[in-house]
Amino acid sequence: MQTKQETADLHFIEARCRLIELAAYLDRAQRSDGPEDYRNVALRAAVPILLSEQPTRAKAILEALSDHSAEPIPRAVTQGAFGAPPP
Repeated sequence: MQTKQETADLHFIEARCRLIELAAYLDRAQRSDGPEDYRNVALRAAVPILLSEQPTRAKAILEALSDHSAEPIPRAVTQGAFGAPPP
């Protein structure tokens, strides 16, 4: 098992970069015109999970950003997922 120091040595810069990218995205979204997008709301709602001390943060964030509906939609409007549960 790696030490905390070894883990930081290997992964800190990448994690730092991703956090800065997320902050920049949220800054751009906040400056944009129009009504709030549900995906941005979902990202901000996931931040307390990120800051928690639970050892399963990645799983909890994935669950929070997943669509748990069981009924299929009548017709797909795009080929990709939206990345957050629909409103």
